Amino acid sequence: MEEALNLIKKRRSVRKYVQGKVPPDEYILKIIEAGIWAPSGLNNQPWRFVIVKESKVKNELAKLTRYSKIIEEAPLLIAVFLDKERMYHQIKDHQSAGACLQNMMLMATALGLGTCWLGEILKNEDKVKEVLGLDKEKYELCAILSIGYPADNTPRKGRNPLESFILKTI
Repeated sequence: MEEALNLIKKRRSVRKYVQGKVPPDEYILKIIEAGIWAPSGLNNQPWRFVIVKESKVKNELAKLTRYSKIIEEAPLLIAVFLDKERMYHQIKDHQSAGACLQNMMLMATALGLGTCWLGEILKNEDKVKEVLGLDKEKYELCAILSIGYPADNTPRKGRNPLESFILKTI
């Protein structure tokens, strides 16, 4: 129990990565495997992924967000999409995409990697799909996850006391 909670507390957003050190393919596949074990309504498993390692593609994606430096410098990106043909409920499927992303970030943390969930790029969803060569009608962008070995090990900021979040116990 404490091991799981410690992993959750250890996970943080990492925006600076060790350059030239790309996580091995086995780690990338483990991260995605963790993602696909997230819950989904009707077990529809609507997530789809694009793994981006090429600098040229990262540079094109970087032009589509104000967080360009993170995208350019991350050794690896995983773009997370929902397959619209698998979706059955907009809210539930987006919630499952969030759970998928959380699982991926926790697995990356367990593997000694850092991640950052990038959502601001959603404003340019069609351009992202164009850069990645995806059907604009079939897939919906949820986020881009930057991944790499952390170059900055600043401790995670704390949280407000647990009691401050509980409205009532009935």
